[in-house]
Amino acid sequence: MVLLGTIINGLSIIAGSFIGRLLNRIPDRIKGTVMHAIGLAVMVLGLEMGLKSEQYIIVILSLVFGAVIGELLRLEEYLNALGAWLERKFGGNGQGSVAEAFITATLVFVIGAMAILGALDSGIRGDNTVLYTKSVLDGFTALILSSTLGFGVIFSAVPVVLYEGAIALFAKQINHLIPSSVLNAFITEMTATGGIMIFAIGLNIAGLAKFRVANFLPGIFVVVVFIALLHIYHTIAA
Repeated sequence: MVLLGTIINGLSIIAGSFIGRLLNRIPDRIKGTVMHAIGLAVMVLGLEMGLKSEQYIIVILSLVFGAVIGELLRLEEYLNALGAWLERKFGGNGQGSVAEAFITATLVFVIGAMAILGALDSGIRGDNTVLYTKSVLDGFTALILSSTLGFGVIFSAVPVVLYEGAIALFAKQINHLIPSSVLNAFITEMTATGGIMIFAIGLNIAGLAKFRVANFLPGIFVVVVFIALLHIYHTIAA
């Protein structure tokens, strides 16, 4: 089954989020320290991913253009409004923390090679091994994030399933249409660009800064444009 790995990944995030919510009743003092610890861990993760870039100018330009697009579209504002509505709908305090939890979890689960390569393996060879491994990692991560950031983490299962599912369903077409060198370049630079965003999220979680990370999200799509243009340029030059 092509989508089995994707479905398992989504269910693991949901299960981890539910378990994490059962563990959220801890003293504020302990929760604050845990939040700092998670923030530091997320910063290290983002830094590690950010350093994978082979063409850092693409990362910089993608973040800059992505930030401009995000600010013009006011993505952070709309996501916070949606998060506040969801929080009131589900009996929260209506302060919009759902949006932060959703964005944080989605970036952590979606950005990186495992999501793309795992979905490609699932679609092309019917091998779900990578996605099964990712499911275990995501389940534990969802547990930790939801115990501190809130139940908004559970909604990240939706974009994860849509993202991985779309890649798995169109894996054979992707494999035929996109040269492996271009796909590898995209994965590398997308991972690095997303890593910088994750680093910013870590700073937010640790309370060291307050970046409007949602407004950086279009940068991921800008990476696609730059990689495509670079490929076209090399093709014409050749």
